[in-house]
Formats: sequence, structure tokens, C-alpha cells
Amino acid sequence: MESSLRVQANSGVLTNFDVLKFLESRGASEDSARVFSDVTPSENKVYGYLFGTPARGQTTENINEFKEKCKKYDLAEAEVLNIINTRPSSIVGIYPLIENCDLRLGDTVEELVELVVEVFPSPLPAKTVENDAKTTNVEKIEDQNDNDEGKPENEEEMETIDGS
Repeated sequence: MESSLRVQANSGVLTNFDVLKFLESRGASEDSARVFSDVTPSENKVYGYLFGTPARGQTTENINEFKEKCKKYDLAEAEVLNIINTRPSSIVGIYPLIENCDLRLGDTVEELVELVVEVFPSPLPAKTVENDAKTTNVEKIEDQNDNDEGKPENEEEMETIDGS
């Protein structure tokens, strides 16, 4: 009987924030060298992914505040969960999360977006070695593109074909 009570007490949906905090409590970290517990590699990967999502900047307080304030929109639990997990900051970002958004929310969709932006902090950029490497590669490509501006893409091929 005790185990059935435990299952009932633990049932329900979890936000990305809940999973992130749980993994932190188990010792998960983005830096696998800092892991001193029995955290599995897959748990560290999940932690690393969630660390780069809006969950990183959320708190239990602002999640509860959002859940309370968005009751007036009569959203399904899954819709609320998706909004919390993705933190859409525009109407374009919120439309795919709410079924029949136009019919159900009408003009109040803008209010809902404002509520999301007001309650949840702006996402923090994840600082990782991988992100630094991507930025460096993007900067190299942008520099290369800046240097190639004005040249046709196939300019070298044309020179070779003409023999000049």
C-alpha cells in the first residue's frame, strides 16, 4: 500500500526546470570532470541539454506565478507545460503551442505573450566549450563571406574554364 501512495504522490507532469533541478541534486554537471556522483553519462547529456534551455533561468516561484496568472486563458495542462518549457517571447512562438489559438484566445494571445515575457527571465546563453567552438566557426564563415562579397560564387571556375 505504501508504494501505491508513493506513486500517486510522484505522479504528474514535470517541467524542464524540475528535471534540471533533479539532475543537479544527483550531481549532474556540464563538465564531466566535475561529476563526483553516480550520475550516468546520459543524465549528464540531458542535464547539458536542459542547461541550454529556458529552464536554466527559471525558479519554482516564477513557474507557480505563471501557472496562477495564466488560469484565465483556460489552457490545457500540456499547453501550459509547453509554454513554461519553451518560453515563447512572440505570438509566432506561442501559436504552435496552443490548439486553435485564434479561436480560443483571440486578441488575448498578445497578453499571454506579455505575461510569459514578464514572469520568466530572459534566457541566459549557455557558456560551453562547444558553443565557443560554434561561435568561432560561425565568425570564420562570416569573415570569409565578408571577404568574398562582390565576387561571383563560381568566379574561380570561370577563370579555369577560360584558361585565364
